[in-house]
Amino acid sequence: MMMNFRKIFFVAIAAFMTFSVAQAQNLQSAKNASQMHKNLLARQQRVKDQIKLEETQRFANDLYEEVEPEPDIYTEGWESGLVNPFKESDVPMSKVINLKGYVMPVRSTRVTSHYGYRPAFGRNHKGVDIGVPMGDTVRAAFSGRVRLTKFERNGFGFYVIVRHENGLETVYGHLSRFLVSPNQTVKAGQPIALSGSTGRSTGPHLHFETRFMGYAINPEAIFDFQNRVTHTDTYTFNKNNYTKSRSYAPARRYASALSASSSASYSKGRHVSKRSSDRAARSTYKVRKGDSLSKIASRNGVTVAQLKKMNGIKGNDVRSGKVLRVK
Repeated sequence: MMMNFRKIFFVAIAAFMTFSVAQAQNLQSAKNASQMHKNLLARQQRVKDQIKLEETQRFANDLYEEVEPEPDIYTEGWESGLVNPFKESDVPMSKVINLKGYVMPVRSTRVTSHYGYRPAFGRNHKGVDIGVPMGDTVRAAFSGRVRLTKFERNGFGFYVIVRHENGLETVYGHLSRFLVSPNQTVKAGQPIALSGSTGRSTGPHLHFETRFMGYAINPEAIFDFQNRVTHTDTYTFNKNNYTKSRSYAPARRYASALSASSSASYSKGRHVSKRSSDRAARSTYKVRKGDSLSKIASRNGVTVAQLKKMNGIKGNDVRSGKVLRVK
């Protein structure tokens, strides 16, 4: 009897301990579950905050994305040390290029060598040479960013390449000193270098090129160097005619104007020499739509005060079509 009682007692004690352990395990599991739930809620909250932050950043980027110029123009071949870093397959057949906001690269209007084939050297001259004094200021023709400053002993000497917001690149060669560095942003008219006679050069001059995706466009199809203006507000690049001057290029237009002027002068009993006619053409400027006195003065290497004095201008406005003295 006593043996049976002890057996029952121990069985009861074992059952009670098993129940207590089970209860403890259940309570511990509930506590863990509660903590896991809290952690999950915290993580969900952080995820929602991150989503809100990312949405805000995207909104800000969308709002201000137009402030900077299209970034693609500053990526293609940017790190290349070549004058032409572009692939032929990427160049479109035709492209309209905006020429507004230009500034002439130097004060001089004296083109000493034109674009085209040079029999004496057996190669193409891919720009124009402009006669300038040693150490004259060279300016960026359009706003943009400096892609390259480099030296070529048997070529351009010290030269700068600027890539512009309109898609063009301009090349300035035979320099004596750099005033800018690669990746520097420049404004139209900002000094970028001093002229010189470095590299393959026989005297001080600026070698000036205008390129679109590596294609060296005839600069005289874009600029009227004699009058220090662009021919029009846009230039349409085309792979078939980028080497050509326009039909009203300076040489033809001035020859025609000189002929007409000479005929008119003879009919009045006066003779106007070619030299005096050329000198008159270089000393005047016809105001175009959108011009201001400051723009005209900057393009022609004079101050606004000098421009006003030469033309008897009292205010700050100038009428489109008016011919001004600039020399």
